Amino acid sequence: MNTSLDLLASMLPEDVDAALIISNENRRYFTQFVSSLGYLLLTREEAYLLVDFRYAEAAGANAKGCVVVPLKKLSEDMGRIITKHNIRSVMLEGSAFTLNDAAETDAILSEYGAKSIHSDELDKLITKLRITKTSTEVDKIIKAQRITEQALTETLRLVREGVTEKEIALELEYKMRRLGADGVSFDLIVIAGEKTSMPHGTPGNNKIKPGDFITFDIGALYEGYHSDMTRTYALGYVSDKQKRVYDTVYRAQKMGLDAVKGGVVCKEVDKIVRDFIYQAGFEGCFGHSTGHGVGLEIHEQPVLSQISDTILQSGMVVTVEPGIYIPGEFGVRIEDMAVVTADGCMSLAVLPKELIIL
Repeated sequence: MNTSLDLLASMLPEDVDAALIISNENRRYFTQFVSSLGYLLLTREEAYLLVDFRYAEAAGANAKGCVVVPLKKLSEDMGRIITKHNIRSVMLEGSAFTLNDAAETDAILSEYGAKSIHSDELDKLITKLRITKTSTEVDKIIKAQRITEQALTETLRLVREGVTEKEIALELEYKMRRLGADGVSFDLIVIAGEKTSMPHGTPGNNKIKPGDFITFDIGALYEGYHSDMTRTYALGYVSDKQKRVYDTVYRAQKMGLDAVKGGVVCKEVDKIVRDFIYQAGFEGCFGHSTGHGVGLEIHEQPVLSQISDTILQSGMVVTVEPGIYIPGEFGVRIEDMAVVTADGCMSLAVLPKELIIL
């Protein structure tokens, strides 16, 4: 087995003989192999990756730290492993199993004298491993970030009056892929004018006009790892109110980054940012959390929210993304990813955050 699988096996409770992992992201995390379907059965002695014919050859050549089992009939293939290792209890990846998946697994295990353990304990153990990133993981996130920044820099040259949100979003995705991205981290958010008051608005056919704020919430995917960045620009000019809102978010975001540090509780970071925005006169205009973890998934633990008691640790990668949203008028959000260190954090973004008028 590899280090991550060894660690997970050592973390299993004494009364658990094995763990069954089925989510795409977690299979990839532990085996470095990508597939849309598969079963990672981890025993205390060995890890087995069961994949069907579509992936068997590639898995045999590329999967790390596990024995690849070409899947023919799940009940029989899993049954052989259960019998070989005298498995009597299997902890399931609770968040990934549907009711039907769980029922099918229960029936297979029962046939061989074993039982399933339905809980969120395995998920918590995996989160404990994934929540801090290795240097290799951080390097991939940084590469995704650089692709994102270069694509945005090139695309900004095309932003002018009359261009639609959709046209910009499509150009951004094309440039990301051309620069080496495997895809986009999520459906890119490129919205302008009144729509910027919607944190997760979708690009449409409306045309950008002078005086509009334009929000770019974007990210690229590189070797499975995501980037996430938000910048808000203006076209032509801004009003005094727009400038005041932008300045408030700009200062709040800097305060958030300054607060991120190993040993700090997540909700304390959120409180610093939220209190500043509310005290500036925008209470109720910032309704989402201050940030979240990023990695193989675009939203991971930890969460910089009002209720999160998670303590930040060196190696975590989080976003800091405050915003102010005024319905019917406009909104502003600024977001960077940062790697937590013992005495602060290292921002992964290099693009400027001062108000830029295109």
